[in-house]
Amino acid sequence: MIDPVKHEVMADMRIYQASTRVFKLFLLIWHRLRIRGAEKIPDRGGVLIASNHASFLDPPVVGVGYRGRPIHFMARDTLWNSKFGSWWMDRVGCIPVSRGTGDLKALKLTIRALKEGKVVSMFPEGTRTEDGELQGAKGGIGFIIEKSGCVVVPAYIDGTYKAHPKGTKFIKPCKLTISYGNPITQEEFQALGSGREAYDKHAALIMERIAALKNGEA
Repeated sequence: MIDPVKHEVMADMRIYQASTRVFKLFLLIWHRLRIRGAEKIPDRGGVLIASNHASFLDPPVVGVGYRGRPIHFMARDTLWNSKFGSWWMDRVGCIPVSRGTGDLKALKLTIRALKEGKVVSMFPEGTRTEDGELQGAKGGIGFIIEKSGCVVVPAYIDGTYKAHPKGTKFIKPCKLTISYGNPITQEEFQALGSGREAYDKHAALIMERIAALKNGEA
């Protein structure tokens, strides 16, 4: 098992770009992937991309949706258990998370990456939806936002629940779309307050923006 404290969030661009090309080719051919609003993602500074979570397809969709900078994903630490898994997860710059433990080390590692001006993707709902509907967000994302000072780009992924919902083995060739919204600034978050009592409000604001993208309002 890896140690998140010693883990360096850094992508090998050759492996990262090769991986995203393979994923994008698959998503374009099998799912006719459409990407909307990627130009809204800032080219500089720490950016947290927050999207809904319905399927194992979601990380590849987010990863190929924006090609300006590498996107670092938070992923369960068991994916590092195999030699190839450990090698590949490190090369594409993933952040290991021990699920169900309130992994403070992983949160600190994520905050550090954002402070360094990197792009991180996470799913505020925590787990994949059981029915395809949006779920409530976990307050941990509010902690990350406040401590890192990052901006948040909301994103809505449409179609992955139909293509590969939780508990299924096969991936159906359904059309997929990812839509990125306007960045949520630190000023907007600070207007909701600060500290522990504001974390849930920050999370709720993000889910509101994701819902707006789902409804075509942003």
